[in-house]
Amino acid sequence: MPKKQGMLESKIETWLNDQIQKLGGRSYKFVSPGNPGVPDRIYLLPNGGIYFVELKRIIGKLSGVQLWQREQFQKMGVEIRVIYGMEQAEDFVKELKNEIHTAQLSEVCN
Repeated sequence: MPKKQGMLESKIETWLNDQIQKLGGRSYKFVSPGNPGVPDRIYLLPNGGIYFVELKRIIGKLSGVQLWQREQFQKMGVEIRVIYGMEQAEDFVKELKNEIHTAQLSEVCN
């Protein structure tokens, strides 16, 4: 894998999409005509988790319209994750694995 520090957003997105698929989830590119600045991806997970994710290089910044869209989502109680760089992408996958595992354990115990 290339150096994590300078990894392109597209490489992180490709890696993350692959990890989501390995977890049994689905990855959708979020394109909403007439609504610029929406998050890059929607991830659906087998535990019912739905994640709107904006991916950035470690040195990336949200644009004004992205900040506005994020605020609009948050006003409706919808969380948008902003992932900066490969290290945060790896942490996100670990978090998802834990959530899926916890949901599976809960099903077994009930």
